[in-house]
Amino acid sequence: MKKNQDRRSFIKDTSLKLSGLGLLPFMNSADIAPKFYKETAPPIVKSLVPKIKFGVIGINHGHIYSMANAVIKGGGEMVGFFAKEDDLAADFSKRFPNAPRASSENFLLENKDIHLILSSGIPSERAPLGIRAMQHGKDYMVDKPGITDLKQLKEVKKVQKETGRIFSITYSERFENRATEKAGDLVKAGAIGKVLQTIGTGPHRMNPKTRPEWFFDKKYFGGIITDIASHQFDQFLFFTGSTKANVVASQIGNLHHPQYPMFEDFGDVMLKGDKGMGYIRVDWFTPDGLKTWGDGRLIILGTEGFIEIRKNIDIAKSNIGNHLYMANNKETAYFDCSDYHLTYGENLVNDVLNRTETAMSQEHCFLAMELALKAQSKANKVEIS
Repeated sequence: MKKNQDRRSFIKDTSLKLSGLGLLPFMNSADIAPKFYKETAPPIVKSLVPKIKFGVIGINHGHIYSMANAVIKGGGEMVGFFAKEDDLAADFSKRFPNAPRASSENFLLENKDIHLILSSGIPSERAPLGIRAMQHGKDYMVDKPGITDLKQLKEVKKVQKETGRIFSITYSERFENRATEKAGDLVKAGAIGKVLQTIGTGPHRMNPKTRPEWFFDKKYFGGIITDIASHQFDQFLFFTGSTKANVVASQIGNLHHPQYPMFEDFGDVMLKGDKGMGYIRVDWFTPDGLKTWGDGRLIILGTEGFIEIRKNIDIAKSNIGNHLYMANNKETAYFDCSDYHLTYGENLVNDVLNRTETAMSQEHCFLAMELALKAQSKANKVEIS
């Protein structure tokens, strides 16, 4: 009998330990809880007098609002916008009542006082507009994907080199996410050693009833890897420090939306850079029950630790975003980055004035897009029965 009791006691004790309910005497919740940091970096100092003037042409995606706000906070003044669509223009005017609606895009392109043009037009129209802007002596800030095929990329690079203007693609999952900004500072400081790999996921919610017709046609958005995954290519290059990279493998598919035959709802990519490796997965499968448009995540693996960013939500504890978790050889830590400052808008405004590359180098901007376009063009089409 004693033998059976001992066996039952052993099984019970082992089960408790494996489940986490039975901790060793020296382990309590305080011992295993991560150290907490509330990140409040110094705020951006804004001049009372705008440093530059800018115009907006094309407002077909909502990213234009955050793009414009970033430039305004960075020291820009919006002096006008052009949109062909009356309904979109009406909404934009409500948000920016001091910026008049222009009669044509040329009215803004030919305005000598405007330094910078912003655009979030239909994706396939963004690169041609950027070329026109640069040829008119303007710098250009565009929503991703700023370029939708390799032919466009070749022409954009040619005109950018000829004119010396800035062609900046707003990779907002880095530039507009505070936890990702903080991760950049931690990596730069050596908190996790040398970065070996990034794993980036970009899930999105479909919301088909709210989408325009062009959203479902690949010829307008360039394909799922070109479109969504351009964010992840940017982050891969930034965190690994790679200046050269190859697409090892990529695949795309329309796995659940046969009613939209020109659409893609899934894509993934493997990358090999000169200073690190990467994996990317993007999709249109965010469920309606999730309290955000997508549970975007980034994992950065280093030789001395790792970082995980939960960009928009932490489903275990919070419906808001900007969560950063880190473990290294010194500590396990959680960073609440909800108040961390963003630098892209201010840096880009200063780059326009000083002809510098503090927001992002032109080479990096183009390489991230080039990798996305090559991964899209060589991707194997997958089907699941």
